[in-house]
Order: sequence, then structure tokens, then C-alpha cells
Amino acid sequence: MTPQTLPVLDAPTAETRLVSGAEALLLGLLAEGVDTIFGYPGGAILPIYDALYDFKEQLNHVLVRHEQGGIHAGQGYARASGKVGVVFATSGPGATNLVTGLADAQIDSTPLVCITGQVFAHLLGTDAFQETDVINITAPVTKWNYQVTEAREIPEILAKAFYIARSGRPGPVLIDITKNAQLDQLPFAGYVPCARIRSYRPVPVVRPEAVAQAAALINRAQRPLVLWGQGVVLGGAEREFREFIEKSGIPAAWTILGAGVLPTAHPLNVGMLGMHGNYGPNVLTNECDVLIAIGMRFDDRVTGRLDKYARQAQVIHLDIDPTEIDKNVAATVPVWGDCKQTLPLLTQLVEARTHAGWRQRFDQFQAEEVDAVIQDALFPTTAALTMGEVIQQLNELTQGEAILVSDVGQHQMVTCRYARLEESRRHITSGGLGTMGFALPAAIGTKFGVPERTVVAIIGDGGVQMTIQELGTLMQTGIAVKIIVLNNQFLGMVRQWQELFSERRYSFVNIESPDYVAVARGYRIEGQSVAARAELRPALEAMLAHPGSFLLEVMVAQEQNIFPMVPQGCSVAEIRLR
Repeated sequence: MTPQTLPVLDAPTAETRLVSGAEALLLGLLAEGVDTIFGYPGGAILPIYDALYDFKEQLNHVLVRHEQGGIHAGQGYARASGKVGVVFATSGPGATNLVTGLADAQIDSTPLVCITGQVFAHLLGTDAFQETDVINITAPVTKWNYQVTEAREIPEILAKAFYIARSGRPGPVLIDITKNAQLDQLPFAGYVPCARIRSYRPVPVVRPEAVAQAAALINRAQRPLVLWGQGVVLGGAEREFREFIEKSGIPAAWTILGAGVLPTAHPLNVGMLGMHGNYGPNVLTNECDVLIAIGMRFDDRVTGRLDKYARQAQVIHLDIDPTEIDKNVAATVPVWGDCKQTLPLLTQLVEARTHAGWRQRFDQFQAEEVDAVIQDALFPTTAALTMGEVIQQLNELTQGEAILVSDVGQHQMVTCRYARLEESRRHITSGGLGTMGFALPAAIGTKFGVPERTVVAIIGDGGVQMTIQELGTLMQTGIAVKIIVLNNQFLGMVRQWQELFSERRYSFVNIESPDYVAVARGYRIEGQSVAARAELRPALEAMLAHPGSFLLEVMVAQEQNIFPMVPQGCSVAEIRLR
């Protein structure tokens, strides 16, 4: 089921029975096709957990070790499976511990429904024990939120929550339910899914004249460039995108959340955009004559200095969210709508071309990048291991079939740059918010979402310590997640900036780590640590072959920098190879 698809549910029957608000909630979750919930119980949500006791055979509840771990797990589940992630938390600190994950899901357009317990309705506003104003706290970081104070509201509000979370540009929704609403009874005649809200228009009307104008620009272009983002994935438009690219012959570059829509080796895939992206697509953004943005939002890590970004180009912007068009980069032709609808219309009108000479420019820049950066990153001659060679060996062993879940930092950029991806939803990471600690719980959620896949979490020694307690979730559930900790004994990305721009004034970026293998074994998870090149491949093979979870620590070069790099405040054309 894609994020745009509503389940087909039975209409309510005439038979009505009394159920508690908590039971009505769980019946609604089942009707929405939910199979897994990530959560942590507490007093204010206790009636829902009590009702859940009778649904254990139908709803799999994963007990996380921290609410932030729960919501990141929900994100991983949603991003990998295309379904809506569901998270439970109690009131007060339980609810506020969700805020980082909500903000992360909001900016990365991840569909979630979060259910929080709340104190009794008559205690609202009295500073009761574990009471917080969760609605006002979470309003800026949710697509929609709502506080339920009466049991009879629950079915309708839950249906709206799922519809809003998954429709249009997806996002997180939070429902705060007072304890009395969970306990009180309501007449229940069945669950009715929501298919329309009068004041909510999730998909704008496609304007054929805009599509025609876009096609005319593309057909006249001599140096066109496509930039694609996660909107292609969320719209389930991978096939439509590929048909457009292959007919038009236009070179295409991707944002980190759009990775995999075109296979890594596809001849029209010219690489990653942005601060640590590939040399060619960054430089040539400022030489193209028509820039076609599809399902991406022109964030600052992609554009660099806006006043020096693609000033020579006419811009076509396809997006389902009209607020993203003209927000950062002015569009010559805005094409509103779901790209699954707009791309086929555009493909019909564009001419079949090859742009051979223009594509050779990208090949030339790529060859220069290989000589200056990529060769040393993947096949180093130095004694110290590099992050890039770990990813390269992982590519060879998994053949692009594994799902990689990366945290935030240097290892994330290395994974983005060098992972072999054959299709979408094979690399999951925190994009817009850049949340350290994301990967371990998100990998757990990913494994529950697609249990048939090998899931590998790639984490730095800083990020892993932020949510390391979720090893307990792995221990209790028994699922198999492979964890690679790339340990450079630094907060590497911050250290790189301090080296390049602060004269090596390494201010509080040295980080000491525990014995990760001993910690893992304390959670009954096997592990190994390697520091020599000869040990790396056998260790990766042992990790992948192990039937359960496995933690592999790889000691890598301490002061390895990630290049290319667009320095902050510079144009994308000022990208540095050294």
C-alpha cells in the first residue's frame, strides 16, 4: 500500500455495541490495516494498553526503550514499507519526547499517527501530574493535531488522522486522548474511513496549460538538468519518472531522500546534489539552461547561496505542495500536482532526445572527481581504514539488496555518495532535520516494515550513543538488524568544519566511546571490532551471515574529510575537491 492509497474497508453494519474509547481506537487501527505499533506505556495511556492486552494476536506492539526511539522506529517503518507508522506514548514527558521525531517526520514528509495519553479532561489546565499542553507544543511540527476529550470522538478523529497523514504530501499527525475518553463507552457500529475533508485539498488540480508550457521549454533546451527528490518516491512515481528521463534523455541528479529512484549505475543518473554531492551536477547547475525540479524543495544544502543559484536557467518545478513552489527558487513554470499524474502528461509532450554533448560534460567532471576524491575514498593506499571502503565492501557483499539506514554526520554523506542502490526505499536517513540518534531505532522500525530484507544501520560513534538503549528493543524482539559503527573518535562532521574554517580549534569534538562489543553482548547481541584492512571483509561477511542482530565496530581514520564540499555561504559552482 503506497502513502496515497486508502484501504478498502467494510461499511459499518446496523449492529451497534458499546465499547470503550480505548477499544474503539484499537478497532480503528485494525480497520486501517495497522499491524505494528511502537510505544511505551504510562499512566495517562494505561486504558489503551489495558485494551491492547486483548488485541495481542492482531496488533504487534514493540516496546521501545525511549519514546524518541519509538517515533524514529515508526519513521523507519513508514519510510521502508510505504505504510503509516503508528506510535503510542503517555502524557507529559512521554509526549514531549516525541517532539524531535515529529519535527523530523514533518520536514521529511513521513506519514505517522502518534497517539498520546492525557490527564482526565476535568484536570486540563490545572498543572496536574504529567500534564503538558501537547497540542500547542506539537502544532508547529505536525501536519495536524487534535485533542480528544470525549470517547464518541475517537473513531472519526482517528479516520481523519490516517487520511491526513497519508494523503497529499504526507506528514505526522498527533491525537491526544484524555484518560476519561479512553475509559468511557460509546456506541460503536463499525469504523468508517475518511476519504474527504471539506476544507482540506491534499492534491492540487493539474493545469494542462502549465504542463504544455513546461514541455515547450524542455523541447527547446540545449542543456537541461533534472533534479529529483523524495516526492517521486512518496507519489509512487518511480516508473513514470524513469519513462520521462529515458525519453527526454536529460541527465538527472538527486537529493538524499530521493536516492534509488534511478539505479546508481543508470547512464542518466549523474549523482547527488548538495553540500557533499557530486562535482558535475553541482557545477553544471549553474550552466544548465532549463532546470526541472521534481518532488524536491530547494533546501539550502542543495542550493548553497540562493543569489548565485542557477540564475541563468529557466526553472520548471513539479510539486504536490504549492507552498514549496517559489518558496526558495522562483519557478518560470510551476506544475502543481502529484508527479504520478503530471509526469506521464509531460512525457507525452516531450521530444525523444539524447543530449549527448551535454551529458559528456558530466562524464568529464565525474572523471575528475574519481581522480581527486573517489579513488582514495574507496580504494585507499593508506594504512587507516576509510568509511568509503566499508560502504564499497558492503556493496559488493549485498549487491544493492540490503536496506541501509544511516545516522547523521560524515558516515551519512559517505553512505549517500557510495551506496549502491537499485531501487527506492533502500536508503533511509534523517534529511531535513539531521537528527543524530535516528539510525538505530529507525533500523528497528525498518526491519518490522520489511522483515524479508537485510537491514544495515550505519552509525557514527557520536550518534549511536544517543539512542544506544534501543539495543534493548533488539534484545527483546529478537529481530535481526546489522549495526556498523564507524568509529573515528570524533564528532566527525563538526570536526571537519573546525579544521577547515576554525584553524583546527577542535572545541569539544573529541568523543570517547565505551567498548561497543561488550555493550552489545550485555544486550545478548553478538559483536566484533576491527581496525585492520585484512579483517574488514571477513568481519562484514560474519555480520551478514549471523542469524540475529550483530554490532560491528570499524575503527576508521580519525581526520578523514568528506569531499567534494560546498562551503557555507558559497555558490554550488564553488564546490571544492580538496
